[in-house]
Amino acid sequence: MRIARAELYELTLPFVEPFIISGGRVGARNSIIVVLDDGEGHVGYGESPPFELPFYSEETLASARDLIQRVLVPRILGREFDSPEAVDAALRDAIRGNAFARAGVETAAWDLDAHCRGVGLPQLLATRLEVEPAGSVACGVALGIPEDRTPGTLSHRVSTALEHGYRRVKIKVMPGWDEVAVQAARQGMAHADVPLTVDANGAYAWPEHERALRALDDAGLLYIEQPLDPDELVGHVRLAQTLKTPVCLDETLRSAALARQVVALDGPKIWNIKVHRVGGLAEVCRICRIAAASGIKLWAGTMPESGIGSQAALAVASLPLCSYPSDLEPSSRWYGRNVDVIKLTMSKDGHMPVPGVSIARLLDVGRFRAAASPVRA
Repeated sequence: MRIARAELYELTLPFVEPFIISGGRVGARNSIIVVLDDGEGHVGYGESPPFELPFYSEETLASARDLIQRVLVPRILGREFDSPEAVDAALRDAIRGNAFARAGVETAAWDLDAHCRGVGLPQLLATRLEVEPAGSVACGVALGIPEDRTPGTLSHRVSTALEHGYRRVKIKVMPGWDEVAVQAARQGMAHADVPLTVDANGAYAWPEHERALRALDDAGLLYIEQPLDPDELVGHVRLAQTLKTPVCLDETLRSAALARQVVALDGPKIWNIKVHRVGGLAEVCRICRIAAASGIKLWAGTMPESGIGSQAALAVASLPLCSYPSDLEPSSRWYGRNVDVIKLTMSKDGHMPVPGVSIARLLDVGRFRAAASPVRA
């Protein structure tokens, strides 16, 4: 696999409505798209999707753009690699953190390899882990905090999502918007037989918010996602051993090294795998092997990305280790109709098909040209 040429683009896709979590509010998906070309007719696409402000991670769109352009792409340009894992190793050398930046380049290398082999990312990833990918994946809806903070608004959104067929409902919570949010979600679910989860994005502290977390523990949830600050590894371990509701890790789980520590400490046994948060698909493979050996249940999370970045999440969600519905949703849910550069669709029973071809064969070139602009040196 030769990296003969690399191009960078800034992609902007406005959201239909703002997406609000405990840490911030975003109105559009702004990403860096990495395109790698082997000079023989094969190309690979990757997405680097950190937010513009560092409320989710330390990285920002500007920092990722700088590192990709100034450091990461020059490391691989003009070189030959025998595998995407070799590209991953080159990107990691003497680079601490910066997972989103590395993932943008690394996933493009995986997609380039997939294009060369005539397969899709799901098939290539499954081969590495010696499993068979599913033909479709169950989809869960992720509902942000309503801008008007009205329970009725959330109830309506939940009921509408269930009418579309989603297999799991996740709502964002924070101190002051938790018990009322769960009650509103339950109202919207009526008699629907689907699980409900909450995601705090690290908004709570223990024991300061013990009463609120105890209330969530009594709410009959499938799991509570990332209740504490990402750096609270031991805190999450203790909380998981205190509450009867399972705790799910998201932002805390940044690498295979952290995954090994969680297992060693007998910590939470449900993990949200975000490809870009952990630095790419090679690291996903390392985490999956740890999870398989330790009885951990996985599912795939999203930022959400465009249809380009979602292909990596879809590949992860298709693995047998993913036990719960993943945060994969139709493109129209986030961007409206005929906007996303790769159209993601969901069946009436809440499943998304898993593609068998690389991103180049899925990409709507016209929409991409309309939404993306070249990053200049």
